[in-house]
Amino acid sequence: MRTVTVIFFLLAISAFPVASAENNSTTTVITVDSTNLRFSPSSVTINETESVRFFWDGQLLPHNAVEENGVFDSGDTENNEDYQFVFIKGINGTFSYYCEPHRILGMVGTITVNPITVVNETNETTTEPTPMEEDEESFIPFLQLPIVLTCILMAAIKIRVKED
Repeated sequence: MRTVTVIFFLLAISAFPVASAENNSTTTVITVDSTNLRFSPSSVTINETESVRFFWDGQLLPHNAVEENGVFDSGDTENNEDYQFVFIKGINGTFSYYCEPHRILGMVGTITVNPITVVNETNETTTEPTPMEEDEESFIPFLQLPIVLTCILMAAIKIRVKED
């Protein structure tokens, strides 16, 4: 019976796809220069799929980060902030942001997001943004086959154990 349990456990684990621990995304951190009421750095350039992290801790005055067109908003002003926004494929261009209570004092910044370069089948490169599409069939068909095979194998093992 112990062998059957071990086999079942190993088959159950193999039925699920392995998630890669590799993370290729890059995060750019923007902090607050509280002496001059400025974001630091005030201007950054990143690529699509990368993120910007607004982080400050123990500030005397509360701050926030709001994009002019509503692309991102860190919420209410806080003395401690740890807010991250990921610019997914299709979100590129120049984004101006500000701290709501200190905008008039010049607490503003700019994030420039470059589109991802796509290599097509003819090895030509293009920098046009790719539309955001959800691949509905990417995960489910992969998962069904191992589950069905595991169920069939487990049924065969159970029948064999009952016969012994």
